[in-house]
Amino acid sequence: MRLGVVGMLPDDFRTYTPAQLEAITVLGFTGFGCHLDSALAFEITAADCAVFAALCNTAGLDLAQFSLSYGECLFAPDQAVRTAVTAKIERGIALARQLRAQTLLIRPGSLNPTGPWTPHRDNYLPASMDRLIATLRSIAARAEAEGVLIVIETHAISILDSPETCNALVAAIGSPSMRVVMDPVNHFQSLRQVYAAHERLKHIFDLMGTFAPIAHIKDIAVRDDLVLHLDEVAPGEGELDLALLLRRFDGLYPEGYGLLEHLPAEKIPAANAHVRRVAAECGIAIH
Repeated sequence: MRLGVVGMLPDDFRTYTPAQLEAITVLGFTGFGCHLDSALAFEITAADCAVFAALCNTAGLDLAQFSLSYGECLFAPDQAVRTAVTAKIERGIALARQLRAQTLLIRPGSLNPTGPWTPHRDNYLPASMDRLIATLRSIAARAEAEGVLIVIETHAISILDSPETCNALVAAIGSPSMRVVMDPVNHFQSLRQVYAAHERLKHIFDLMGTFAPIAHIKDIAVRDDLVLHLDEVAPGEGELDLALLLRRFDGLYPEGYGLLEHLPAEKIPAANAHVRRVAAECGIAIH
């Protein structure tokens, strides 16, 4: 498998410098993920993309994950909202092709007006899922035409809250261009699941592994508090069976990227070293 990182670069790829990319290669990463605010997507030119692609080529780095940020919900009841966000994502698809991105990351959003990663009871209505499927089928058709692979980010508090839901969604869309992210930490929904993390991780891979071609590598820990708090932590600092994650992912995608994410800069070197050490103990070659 391959190893990359998210979070070491600014959000506008037009500002990247050779020194910033060198900081990634010095740590041994061969790829990275970057974000772009969808508000900027329509002002970026083909020349901007060509400059970026040349910069990555010189650095010897893959753009493993190009993420488009937006606030709209893909299953909003208002058709005008869905139309507007679909247009943004279609622009993101065109940019992903020009940037030579291996994947374009999108998110489903939420009916909660305070943000796309906030819960809302109506997210789980059958009508919400019907609208999401319809929106994603349209997006998948454009992605297929452009030769772009889309991966959807999922989470326990989102409409895509479980491996079962993700499995059903991908089957309903039926497109090879629409997949999900293998982010196991996002699919722990209870204290007992965390304390049986080995079994939960196997279940996640059993249901999602064949359509999750990029992985987010992090860990999960239980915070000491009166109510349930499950926190993301650096690899090796929580309950997740990292060896199992690496073995299962590498077995499915030996050329696929695992991306370290959501870490402050000072924690990335240690997390990188830990993942490589566990991989070596498992006989997994990171290349």
